[in-house]
Amino acid sequence: MKKKNVIWIFSDQQPAHMLSCNGNPNVSTPNLDRMAENGVNCTSAVAGFPLCCPFRGTLLTSRYPHKCVPGHEYQMPPEMPTIAHTFKEHGYHTGYFGKWHVDGFKERNGRAAMHIIPPERRGGFDTWIGYENNNCQYDCRVHGGEGNDTFHYRLPGYETDCLTDLLLDYLRERTKNPEQPFFAALSVQPPHDPYIAPPEYMARHNPQSVRLRPNVPDIPEVTAIARKFLAGAHAMVENIDWNVGRVISLLEETGISQDTHVIYFSDHGNHLGSHGYYGKTTPLEESIRIPFIIGGGEERYNMSCANSNVVINNVDIAPTTLGLCGITPPDYMEGFDYSPLRLERGNRMEHAPDSAFIQQVVPTGHGNSYDVAWRGVITRDNWKYVAIPNQHHMLFNLNNDPYEQVNHAFNIVYRAKRDELFAKTAEWIAKTGDEFPMPTD
Repeated sequence: MKKKNVIWIFSDQQPAHMLSCNGNPNVSTPNLDRMAENGVNCTSAVAGFPLCCPFRGTLLTSRYPHKCVPGHEYQMPPEMPTIAHTFKEHGYHTGYFGKWHVDGFKERNGRAAMHIIPPERRGGFDTWIGYENNNCQYDCRVHGGEGNDTFHYRLPGYETDCLTDLLLDYLRERTKNPEQPFFAALSVQPPHDPYIAPPEYMARHNPQSVRLRPNVPDIPEVTAIARKFLAGAHAMVENIDWNVGRVISLLEETGISQDTHVIYFSDHGNHLGSHGYYGKTTPLEESIRIPFIIGGGEERYNMSCANSNVVINNVDIAPTTLGLCGITPPDYMEGFDYSPLRLERGNRMEHAPDSAFIQQVVPTGHGNSYDVAWRGVITRDNWKYVAIPNQHHMLFNLNNDPYEQVNHAFNIVYRAKRDELFAKTAEWIAKTGDEFPMPTD
């Protein structure tokens, strides 16, 4: 049987709701909608640690953040194997393009876009063209190569467009060697702030026309900022969608669409005004829920699970990706392989976790978010519990309160449910070798 190719395309700071296929009236994402319709749209996926560096470390290694990248600007241990190493062991060529953000460079020491990541800290990828971090979409600099082939240059246009160009060049090159399968990753910074897209996309979005989520407080200073930020973010997502379409079109044109899985997701969400916050790192829905679509080609696989409510966590992405290619995940990977959602008839998810473990290990100190450590769970039946050090903090029934406006953590009527999810959180802490001062009452 011919081995399948697989491509990751992931954005930065895109909440799950920011797709038209997920019901957002402010954006038009026809290419991603098509992927969702013909594939699996996991609408309950979460970023177990909603912050760039920890998510990316876990994404690459399938190890929980407290064992890998526990906070902002921490370095992923260079000796730690990644998904690229496993793919290479099975004969794959591997390529990575775009934002890396696991080399531990600290912005206080200079601009991360100018930081050169040495080859031995590029995760084992055969082709690697990227940057540590960059928050300037029209001034994005990439580097790669080694020895006499080292390069570092400024992309000639808008970041997402140019990084997609690099991926497309890579895919064209891989089609020259059709016998060797490939794993490629495209990591773009948008829709991370600053909220700037190419002019033709920005022109489509008027801040005053944005339909706000119900949990954006009706406070003039909040709504004004939310509308401005959201208009730009929506424009950026539509540009990403256009570039996803370019990738899918090339796969179809080169005849490898049927042999290539395409997985789209984001590293975390963003509040953009919800609950009065503008950042991430909270346990609230806008921060932790991410888009997660498994598509590629027109072949319909397991359509009975087309809109799955399983709580795929970031630790599950690597094993699921390997599973899609028929590769058994290595023992060190801690996540669950959800590939049967796409590949087989029926769920066959009897051993799937009944909840996802969510956490903030090391707080960032950033404003407009949570500057406190927390741990919690989100269950498959849509309850959420969160604790901060030595104290219960949140208990939400997301079935009837999706915008999290009624916190039951201190309502005695829900004491039994709180105790149940408190115990489940404690079990996850013990199971993963984490440490956290949980409440004692």
